[in-house]
Amino acid sequence: MQTRSPLIGMIFWIVLSFVTLFPIYWLFVISVKPAVDLFSSPSVFLDTIYWNNYAKVLTDETLRRYMFNSVVISSGNAILVTVLAFFACYALSRYNIAGKENIFFWTITNRMAPAAVFLLPFFLLFTQVFAFGDFKLYDTRIGLILLYCTFNLPFAIWTLRPTIDGIPKELDEAATVDGASTWQVIREVVFPLARPGLAVTLILTWVFAWNEFLLAATLTSFNARTLTTGLSEYVTTTGTEWGTMAAIAIITLIPALIVFSVVQRHIIAGLTFGAVKE
Repeated sequence: MQTRSPLIGMIFWIVLSFVTLFPIYWLFVISVKPAVDLFSSPSVFLDTIYWNNYAKVLTDETLRRYMFNSVVISSGNAILVTVLAFFACYALSRYNIAGKENIFFWTITNRMAPAAVFLLPFFLLFTQVFAFGDFKLYDTRIGLILLYCTFNLPFAIWTLRPTIDGIPKELDEAATVDGASTWQVIREVVFPLARPGLAVTLILTWVFAWNEFLLAATLTSFNARTLTTGLSEYVTTTGTEWGTMAAIAIITLIPALIVFSVVQRHIIAGLTFGAVKE
């Protein structure tokens, strides 16, 4: 049994890796094949490599604008949400707020509802309520950054709170006795210890904002459209450009992989921080 267990585990992880990575591989195969080959002789093997799909995407000025919008919106929202969640979790953890558990549960209920439920109210807010004079939120980057806070902030608070709760309050008290102010305690004591959890919160909220499609497709028209919404422009009445869509999908994966590779050492530490207490 001891000799077979590692073998069984290895086979299991190989199968799981294949099931997980094959769709990405198949997406790449579609992105480097001309349309004629896709419909005449579809194959999972890379017989020929056709880079024109990527050249079409990278030389398209509109798609470059969409990519820039995606980077700005997802990064701006992730930073804003992480900062707000950090201070919210610090307040819930360190202060005796009446009904704070109810407040924490209430924030999570906002994340439980599907995005489609908020679609009509937000559309009316963006097009009528917050649209006067030169100020508007519809089809703007700041509008989407603030909009995504509705869904990402509750999740960020839920993710980050165990990290803040896992930092002993005695450290705050010791720093206060030494003459540190509340801001110095937050900056010099709590923030450095909470970095793993902050990294996890940042990357997850960034990915959620980067991948969002429904709200971005509805509340933008041209100026603030994101790269994910650009996929729908290749589904036309004359046909679907599968190769170009696959190339865009592969390109959207690259920034997420880069961000994950940068903060991967913090992910496990952040997810397990505060899970075990003496």
